[in-house]
Amino acid sequence: MKFTIEKRDLFTVPKDYFLCHCISADFALGAGIAKEFAKRGVKDALIKKYGRYRFYSDVSASCFDTSSTDWKGEYNLVTKEKYWDKPTCYALKNALTDMKGYCQAGDKIAMPKIGCGLDRLKWDDVEQIIKDVFADTDVEILVCDWR
Repeated sequence: MKFTIEKRDLFTVPKDYFLCHCISADFALGAGIAKEFAKRGVKDALIKKYGRYRFYSDVSASCFDTSSTDWKGEYNLVTKEKYWDKPTCYALKNALTDMKGYCQAGDKIAMPKIGCGLDRLKWDDVEQIIKDVFADTDVEILVCDWR
């Protein structure tokens, strides 16, 4: 795995990347970076592909893939039931592990500091989880820290 952090806007990465972010099982996508994904058609793609509402117990800590932007695709990490909930590191790790199953050697994934904005997880914990989950892969991960 190659892991890099850059000061940049996630939506300025080259189009050969998959974009990754966290969402709730209710597919609200109404705040934070998820709102920008919704503007780019990801919410509509999720509803079309997976249905209007997902029960969290059915999708707990999952990754839902979509292809609704100009990038290679989107990995939508379900880490909580409702948009107002807060995820756990355990849920994030399970969602990332599910996402890993979609990845192939040489894939490039760009993400914000997932779980650390409105979700308030600690970046040091999240960074270690990402590195642990993808340690044995040939996947490139770019974290876009726009702040």
